[in-house]
Amino acid sequence: MYSVIIVDDSAVMRRVLTDLINSFEDFSVVSTAVDAYDAREKIKRYEPTLITLDINMPRMNGVEFLKNLMRLHPMPTVVISGESARGSEVFDDGAIGFVEKQKNTESIDSFSTRLEKTLRSLSFMFDKYMISKPLPIKKELVNLMNGVEKKVHPDELLALTSCGHSNAKIIAIGSSTGGVEALLNVFQKLPSKLPPIIITQHIPYGFSSSFAQRLNSESQVDVVEAVGGEILESSCAYLAPGNRHITIEKQGSNFIIKLLDGVKVSRHKPSVDIMFRSVHNIFGKSAMGVIMTGMGDDGSIGLKNMFDCGAYTISQSERSCIVYGMPKKAVENGAIVKSNIDLDDIAKEIISYSNR
Repeated sequence: MYSVIIVDDSAVMRRVLTDLINSFEDFSVVSTAVDAYDAREKIKRYEPTLITLDINMPRMNGVEFLKNLMRLHPMPTVVISGESARGSEVFDDGAIGFVEKQKNTESIDSFSTRLEKTLRSLSFMFDKYMISKPLPIKKELVNLMNGVEKKVHPDELLALTSCGHSNAKIIAIGSSTGGVEALLNVFQKLPSKLPPIIITQHIPYGFSSSFAQRLNSESQVDVVEAVGGEILESSCAYLAPGNRHITIEKQGSNFIIKLLDGVKVSRHKPSVDIMFRSVHNIFGKSAMGVIMTGMGDDGSIGLKNMFDCGAYTISQSERSCIVYGMPKKAVENGAIVKSNIDLDDIAKEIISYSNR
């Protein structure tokens, strides 16, 4: 049974979500919270499997609370908020799912279906958390209301070099909020014979391994969580772990995965910017960069580096994104060769690139 805490300042919404989630098999609401401070105490008391989180709340908004939660006590969090949440550019992308609140013209049955579908699609992460979650970090939870982290530029961790020179191909994919479902959509459509793929999905530490297993089970491509030291191979995809940056080094005739620790870059670890910059440094114009759904601007700097080298860069369309933040910033930064690609067509673009 997955235990849930609902965090929302609206009494009506708390009641609606409680009734709906309690009606879903294997889900049970153990408590509700009216704001971030109330949520902090409820999480300490009930130690839930997951929380649902509104963005627009008094005293501290959900964006700031989520940033601190993922830094001090990472746990599965599904954002349930209104349309305005899509435009946020300071979301730290710790959420593993996003559900837009019920629209005025939408029936309760339709909203219930959307909510349950999202929760079911993420349940493998809840299972992982229930098995491996650490002991409650109550001392850290007391400090959950700390301030915002400094935004670190990619230069501080990985220097920009001249364009790499390689005839080998590589596909680098970056995503965040909504990326779990989006990546599953793409990988289900990919054939087995492709150049190596590396992936940075903003995901809390502890969930990347199970997500890699899920991608692997639903794709003809062999997908693994990167551990460092792997030689890149065709028909394989390597997912950055939830607490390390993924980069590539050239050793002789081989391309080797190297994982970097250190600071968050563009407020993330793993950072899409670091992955794209590494691809720029090693592969240059022979690479492909894909930026998909997500809040914030991580990836726009590294993807511009790739674009400037002549790499093939694409972005997901606004209408098919859960959150059109990262693709929008990449477009605005002049980093995209082909933009406005619907989610269902991204696999086609990857296949086309691999056949060139």
